[in-house]
Amino acid sequence: MPATDHHYQSQIMFIHSVYFWLKPDLTEEQLATFWAGVHSLATIKSVRQGYIGKPAATDRPIIDRSYSCSLIIICDDDAGQEFYQVDPIHDQFREECGEFWSKVLIYDAVTEG
Repeated sequence: MPATDHHYQSQIMFIHSVYFWLKPDLTEEQLATFWAGVHSLATIKSVRQGYIGKPAATDRPIIDRSYSCSLIIICDDDAGQEFYQVDPIHDQFREECGEFWSKVLIYDAVTEG
């Protein structure tokens, strides 16, 4: 996207991208607990924006659609992300939902100003 596009963000932000592979044998109750838990993460005070989704229907060889849930959390800076990591909401999510996934991958990025 060109720098002159109105969607370009020039401010520095910390982007925490998390991809979950849920276990295939989860009950409806466990799935509901997971989705409620992942949505609670976006309510943490240091989160400026939060996006939760499932794989899109795009189908090209380079696209990985094998995950179950994506979570994108945007904080103002590294300090905001550190606050997010130790928030009790985050701890509760890990404790209540950690058994529901078979794999999780995290990609952290800092935007260029």
